[in-house]
Amino acid sequence: MNNPTCKFSGNSIILKTIAELLHEVLYLAAAEAQAWSAKGEDDIHGSFLLNTQCFLSWPSGCRVFFQTLLCIILEYSSFLRSVNRGEGKSESQSDVDVWEILRKAPPSEYEKIAFQYGITDLRGMLKRLKRIKKEEKKSTAFLKKLDPAYQVDKGQKIKLMVEVANPDADVKWLKNGQEIQVSGRYIFEAVGNKRILTINHCSLADDAAYECVVGEEKSFTELFVKEPPILITHPLEDQMVMVGERVEFECEVSEEGATVKWEKDGIELTREETFKYRFKKDGKKQYLIINESTKEDSGHYTVKTNGGVSVAELIVQEKKLEVYQSIADLTVKARDQAVFKCEVSDENVKGIWLKNGKEVVPDERIKISHIGRIHKLTIEDVTPDDEADYSFIPQGFAYNLSAKLQFLEVKIDFVPREEPPKIHLDCLGQSPDTIIVVAGNKLRLDVPISGDPTPTVIWQKVNKKSDLVRSNDDSMTPSENNSDLNTDSKLLFESEGRVRVEMHEDHCVFTIEGAEKEDEGVYRVIVKNPVGEDKADITVKVIDVPDPPEAPTISNIGEDYCTVQWQPPKYDGGQPVLGYILERKKKKSYRWMRLNFDLLKELTYEAKRMIEGVIYEMRVYAVNSIGMSRPSPASQPFMPIAPPSEPTHFTVEDVSDSTVALKWRPPERIGAGGLDGYIVEYCKDGSTEWIPALPGLTERTSALIKDLVTGDKLHFRIKAVNLAGESGAAIIKEPVTVQEILQRPKIWLPRHLRQTLVKKVGETINIVIPFQGKPRPKITWMKDGQTLDSKDVGIRNSNTDTILFIRKAELHHSGAYEVTLQIENMTDKVAITMQIIDKPGPPQNIKLVDVWGFNAALEWAPPQDDGNAQILGYTVQKTDKKTMEWYTVFDHYRRTNCVVSDLIMGNEYFFRVFSENLCGLSETAATTKNPAYIQKTGTTYKPPSYKEHDFSEPPKFTHPLVNRSVIAGYNTTLSCAVRGIPKPKIFWYKNKMDLSGDAKYRMFSKQGVLTLEIRKPTPFDDWMSEHLSKTLNLNSSASQASEWNLKRRKLKKLIKDNFSYIQESYSS
Repeated sequence: MNNPTCKFSGNSIILKTIAELLHEVLYLAAAEAQAWSAKGEDDIHGSFLLNTQCFLSWPSGCRVFFQTLLCIILEYSSFLRSVNRGEGKSESQSDVDVWEILRKAPPSEYEKIAFQYGITDLRGMLKRLKRIKKEEKKSTAFLKKLDPAYQVDKGQKIKLMVEVANPDADVKWLKNGQEIQVSGRYIFEAVGNKRILTINHCSLADDAAYECVVGEEKSFTELFVKEPPILITHPLEDQMVMVGERVEFECEVSEEGATVKWEKDGIELTREETFKYRFKKDGKKQYLIINESTKEDSGHYTVKTNGGVSVAELIVQEKKLEVYQSIADLTVKARDQAVFKCEVSDENVKGIWLKNGKEVVPDERIKISHIGRIHKLTIEDVTPDDEADYSFIPQGFAYNLSAKLQFLEVKIDFVPREEPPKIHLDCLGQSPDTIIVVAGNKLRLDVPISGDPTPTVIWQKVNKKSDLVRSNDDSMTPSENNSDLNTDSKLLFESEGRVRVEMHEDHCVFTIEGAEKEDEGVYRVIVKNPVGEDKADITVKVIDVPDPPEAPTISNIGEDYCTVQWQPPKYDGGQPVLGYILERKKKKSYRWMRLNFDLLKELTYEAKRMIEGVIYEMRVYAVNSIGMSRPSPASQPFMPIAPPSEPTHFTVEDVSDSTVALKWRPPERIGAGGLDGYIVEYCKDGSTEWIPALPGLTERTSALIKDLVTGDKLHFRIKAVNLAGESGAAIIKEPVTVQEILQRPKIWLPRHLRQTLVKKVGETINIVIPFQGKPRPKITWMKDGQTLDSKDVGIRNSNTDTILFIRKAELHHSGAYEVTLQIENMTDKVAITMQIIDKPGPPQNIKLVDVWGFNAALEWAPPQDDGNAQILGYTVQKTDKKTMEWYTVFDHYRRTNCVVSDLIMGNEYFFRVFSENLCGLSETAATTKNPAYIQKTGTTYKPPSYKEHDFSEPPKFTHPLVNRSVIAGYNTTLSCAVRGIPKPKIFWYKNKMDLSGDAKYRMFSKQGVLTLEIRKPTPFDDWMSEHLSKTLNLNSSASQASEWNLKRRKLKKLIKDNFSYIQESYSS
């Protein structure tokens, strides 16, 4: 810096004053330096610069001078600081209270505030802040505010209540800062001082912050709405699908839009990139959708909520086609209709029809239809060309269903007149003449006849099957001896109905609509005319699906499996049973799930992959070549459960000469079947026969086996039992010898009895002291060396502890008790100290010692009866003779004398004292006999003396003069500000010369602002000249200006003396 004054520039008056002094000193030093420069010495340069190079270039004497000068400046600055020390104190008092800021700030701002105010000891700051007590401002508007938080279940109602101080006050209720309006859900109530907000049918939208506003005061709270647990009202159902089919699991929950979690075999399902799994919500229903199922999708699927779980199994099978009804051979007449029909298991399967290996093309006469699972080939107006082998091949499956169509040709021969009747059947004379028809289908027999005159046709059905013989191929044929067949036959002549006969000139038609099992039998057709007769027997066999089997039985139930057994159906439908189909469902479900696709040949099946704890039912179908029977009745409901695991921690607790005490813990896995109890067994060492140790089951986890033979070595085992059976056995490895073990007596004195036991009079005393020792030790109780009286106290002993019982304690029960255990020559003993305490008696000899002023002195002696306990103190009370209402003066007072102060003048007082120990205060008190009278005394009023406040203040410049640069010839002003009481006198000086009588200068003073007007200044009035304003008042004779001038003169003299010394040193 080139200008030395700028180093001290600033807003402070002190620094400006120092800068002005330095300016004057440097100016004088520069004038002397110019004299040295005129003598040819080192040039100091025109402007005096305080920098390092300039200072070092000066002569040594000059450097000493400036060092001395610097010391003088520092001394003078310290003087100025001492003058204005009071001003600095006022600034320090205005410091910010950091602890008040910390007390009101949140904890998250502590570190920031500590850094801002320079606090480095954060731990100490927190400790001190913790000790500061927060003073809560008491509310004037609320008598009772809202609680910090409330909780309510979803759908329920809640009431928020406050109590206000003013019963007529109006309140506002706010929710998240918004005012609540009255509606059906929000109800406002005002009952006296209470203001109540009722919220009906709370929803999640009501979970918010609430305020109650009264005037400018507020009460805050938070309401938390708790959702009730989501229950599964309709569980999942098991499903079985084919590969590629769509799977949709559906369940119903108790709340709309609830959040659920889907799992497969314990792994949570999510929306993958392939969107294999889709989750859907529809009101209370939840869906899991698999668009195209694969074999890997088989498994157990679980839906979970916060209040329930439901599990279902998905079985995905490869596509297999089953033929429920195959096509049958047909024999039809010319111009009749031929229908080939078959039924398969999959209604979506398509196929083609073949005729002698070539595909059949439908036309007007040949129709092909596919309705559901039924495929039909219909041929109208059958011709001889239609006779062929027909086949149906399902697309995508290696099946070929074939049948033969036979054309029945009617032969017309010339018959002479009166020709005997003749039945023309192609099957006559062949074996066997049996027609097979599927139940439910239509049977139509066209029988050509001839004869002249036209014969009469009679149809009969043979009722007696005893007259039929069964051929080798299981078909029925009439017996040879059938002379009485007509007498036992049923005549068929109806022309309408389900079974009917139609007569034509050259043939007759026998029709059965919807063949039934009862239609099976031998039918005889007889033709007669006058010439003769002819007859033929036709055997009709009706085949059908089997009857349903009986309800299956369930056995061998395990954790996730069972064995299903059933019997064959009573009627196989006329065809051998090919196998069985088994289905399963949950008890509460309506969906049956098929367990096998390949027919079961056996009558038993082991069903697996069931869920433990779920109730199931089973049913079975029988299948023959015609189709599948109706389902059997459902089996009895059953639950897959597994036996529990073996009990744990099976150990021997105690052994005596005839008993063994065992204990164990429940099994780690119990399962859905629960736990019925335990079976405890034992066997002798070396034997394999296990004997039940207890009759039946025990539900406890310990057992005492009694009546054992002393010295036997026994093995013990235990099993857990539930509905599924017995668990594995937990066995103690080593044999247990039934023999008492000698154990040294030992008393285990409880911790609270190791010190004096203190009880109050009248309390019940029950002391339990456990011990160990075998065989059972002899127990002796003593008190103060004497045997206890059994009439006064009760003593009960067991194998593991001894009990001392006192129904009502009294003072004489106090003392030292001793318990002794003895087994043979071994003993152990302990001592117990018991102290029975009671309330003390009243203090003795209370007296009023002295009364003076507003005080009274009391004395008393300790009570004669201390209640068997130390006196802890006394309670002193006083009462006015007029009211006789007692007030406590001292509580827990330890001394036996006191002074009662602050008594009211003119009143008479009585005093009483209670004694106190651990049991409490004495029932009676010692009372003073004579009252203490507080006499009235006269008083004189002395007015307080007040010292008159001194408002005087020494003069002080609040704003100094500043340098000015002006233009010569133009008026200018210099201004400063001064403060002082009484009003100070003002003097203006220029170079120590008073300007009061100079007309060039005009001086003004207004409200403490001093102004000096210089008229038309000249270069003579430049910055080297000085204007000084001096202020004086009556109370400050030694003014600031006088001190300034004194220091100024001393400084100039010191500089001049040192300068002369430097000059002489330099000349020499």
